[in-house]
Amino acid sequence: MQGKPANDLKETIRDWWAAYPMTYGLDHGGTSYTAPDGTRVSVAIGSREFYEMADKTFYSWNAPRHNEHGYFGKIFDYARYVNRPILEVGCGMGCMAMNWAMHNAHVTAVDLNPVAVAQTRRRFAAFGLPGEIREADAEHLPFADNAFDFAYSWGVLHHTPNTGVAIRELWRVLRPGGRVGVMLYHRRSLLYRYLVEYAEGLLNMESEFLNPLELASRYADGGRAEGNPHTWPVTKTEAREVLFRDFQNVTIDIFGTDLPFVLNLLRPGLGERLPRALLEACARRWGWSLWITGEKKD
Repeated sequence: MQGKPANDLKETIRDWWAAYPMTYGLDHGGTSYTAPDGTRVSVAIGSREFYEMADKTFYSWNAPRHNEHGYFGKIFDYARYVNRPILEVGCGMGCMAMNWAMHNAHVTAVDLNPVAVAQTRRRFAAFGLPGEIREADAEHLPFADNAFDFAYSWGVLHHTPNTGVAIRELWRVLRPGGRVGVMLYHRRSLLYRYLVEYAEGLLNMESEFLNPLELASRYADGGRAEGNPHTWPVTKTEAREVLFRDFQNVTIDIFGTDLPFVLNLLRPGLGERLPRALLEACARRWGWSLWITGEKKD
């Protein structure tokens, strides 16, 4: 992994995600889900049923982000960008891009993975939505300077070898005064500290064979099935002082819907027994997701 030429690593990343796309299935990259009656059901990738089942899971994982304005209405100001150009980098199966299109933004969505591009196009066609869906590298976006009013990425840019380059590309394609929103994994989270560093790195002695990047790449994502080729979570300090230093009015929120799951691994039932206020306080400090926003200076 380390030492591999950049182009070769990009190809490995693209091919891995094409083989194991983010379907939110019971198995990473699979298309089996739990039906309302508790049974396991399998659907065809690209079918309307597939999108509905995948979305239901994705929405449930992010329930605290929704409000009366729509899914992810607490973090996305849909009303502000009606008929305005917005960009998603790393569109996956197209769920978030679809929500922007349904709120009448002019949507452009890109992904390095051709399977993601094909499935997002199929989604937009199935739901009768307009949008431009393209295959593109986050580190080399095929757009002019100052092209978008809002650009965002959700859980993607920690998988590219040069996260800082990708974020500078977001800065470049935003118009002056435009806004950015990026979710990156949090290296100071309980999930990372316990599952990756302690359980895998120390108890299973994986750190004897893997460096920190290799350990994170193998165990921080991908359904814990050998992980993906490149994952590197960041800290709040790195985000503010390095990655987003060119932006102004930077804010960083920590989301921790993963916390009950991790606490239950520490002690069965702990995630359910903690008082809600304490659980939410812990999630705001040790959650797995950093939501970073900022503005491009006028």
